[in-house]
Amino acid sequence: MKKLLVFLKDYKKETILGPLFKLLEASFELLVPLVIAAMIDKGIEVGDRTYVIKMCGILIALCVVGFATAITAQYFAAKAAAGFARKVKRALFNNIQSLSFSDMDRVGTSAMITRMTSDVNQVQQGVNLTIRLLLRSPFVVFGAMIMAFTIDFRQALIFVVTIILLFVVVGVIMAWSIPGYGKIQSGLDTLLRLTRENHTGVRVIRAFGLETKEKDEFGKRNNELMNLQQHVGGVSALMNPLTFTILNLAIAYLIYKSAALVNIGELSRGQVVALYNYMSQILVELIKLANLILTITKAIASGDRVQELLELKSSMKDGESDEFENTEIHIAFNDACMRYTGDSEDSLEHVDLEVKRGEKIGVIGGTGSGKSTLINLLPRFYDVREGSVFIDGKDVREYKLEALRERIGIVPQKAVLFHGTIRDNMRWGNAGASDEEIFEALKIAQALEIVLGKENGLDHMVSQGGKNFSGGQKQRLTIARALVKKPEILILDDSASALDFLTDKNLRHAISEMENAPTTFIVSQRSSSVHDCDKIIVLDNGAVAGIGTHDELLNSCELYKEIYDSQFKQEGAV
Repeated sequence: MKKLLVFLKDYKKETILGPLFKLLEASFELLVPLVIAAMIDKGIEVGDRTYVIKMCGILIALCVVGFATAITAQYFAAKAAAGFARKVKRALFNNIQSLSFSDMDRVGTSAMITRMTSDVNQVQQGVNLTIRLLLRSPFVVFGAMIMAFTIDFRQALIFVVTIILLFVVVGVIMAWSIPGYGKIQSGLDTLLRLTRENHTGVRVIRAFGLETKEKDEFGKRNNELMNLQQHVGGVSALMNPLTFTILNLAIAYLIYKSAALVNIGELSRGQVVALYNYMSQILVELIKLANLILTITKAIASGDRVQELLELKSSMKDGESDEFENTEIHIAFNDACMRYTGDSEDSLEHVDLEVKRGEKIGVIGGTGSGKSTLINLLPRFYDVREGSVFIDGKDVREYKLEALRERIGIVPQKAVLFHGTIRDNMRWGNAGASDEEIFEALKIAQALEIVLGKENGLDHMVSQGGKNFSGGQKQRLTIARALVKKPEILILDDSASALDFLTDKNLRHAISEMENAPTTFIVSQRSSSVHDCDKIIVLDNGAVAGIGTHDELLNSCELYKEIYDSQFKQEGAV
């Protein structure tokens, strides 16, 4: 949590002026009991009406000035807290963007979202209240005690004992609560994960009739979180009644002792009222302080979680080279093995493959055979566990990630479009692309008629996630987005699964006819999609079952022949 305070460095003025104005307000507040005591002893008791009116005027002036200083302090505190949260969110988002896929898999999407939203908001609230009250409340508490000493030393000792007892209670409750609130935030991670999974997979859940099971699971987790919150909240809730009890007992004892001193003339009535007011101020401020400490406790627990994610550095080290040579062997896999975090077995085993510049490479195999894993090694979404992957004669780990990925166009398995115009989406890969370049890419991707069919053309708005387009339309638009980039390496990760066979064929033909056609990887479960590739790599449970052309594999690879026969021979095709 302490390391997060560096984000307040641009708000030094606010973090200094905010507490100063609060202390100024508190100083005026501490003068009020003395004014009231003087009003009683020198005005009311002797019947001096003019003096009473004068003291009332002073009280009103103290109230107005205190109100103005309090509003000023609130402004500075809110400005600093909001700016702090903005900087933390930006730094957190930037750090998340720098993490490797392995790191993201390990942390989990729900945990990252919770820390970006709920945790940061909790810390923001803690910073706001800290600037406003952390100095003010102790200042009033100890100030009231000191003012009590100026009135009567013996009675002031009651204040000392009371404050010590109160701080012991607050300290014990705070020490117990901090770990509990950390567990609560972790429980929120779990609930968010379940909510996201149910939201994204609602059609599957309903198709299998598992609504009741999912409701029960959510209810179970929700009840666990509720029980934890009740337990932690129950202990935290002891703070107010305990502080009230101690303070009210102290006030009762103070009045009892003061009454005896008034009877023997050692204390005036005004002084007793002033002591009572100071004790009441302590009561109010310690309640504020108790609530502040609860908020700070939550903020510390959340801040530790935010700091943990901020300090998480990518396990993937960036390379140093940004220079590429025009080698004949464009890409080479050399005994490449890859294993996902937490797995006990490799998802890809001992892959050897050489790809010449401009070749089309088909990657085919059953579900879970390692097709996506293989092509994810090229842009370094994941790193090999053993072996190496070369592009232009250099290990991909030697290149700067930005320079490497700049040369690769990727169409992911799940077509994703973003809210904005079609033009905005097309320019993701090339921010300076002209409309002519975009239309050319759309034509190659067989998506031109999609855009021309919209009233606003490239200015047609895409809803979040591209939900106003069909699956096939989204796939063609994402292919066009990759082509606008004019990449040297094009990866189509099962990105034509929603296209009909004719459109798929026309797409592959158009890509091969491109000027300076990219080296293309076509990942598919359709043998028709990879039929014309220069090389086809057949994967089976992460291992290479065969490499060759379509005709070669029909004769040499039993798995490929099975895939081909299952899709064509049964229908009478050759």
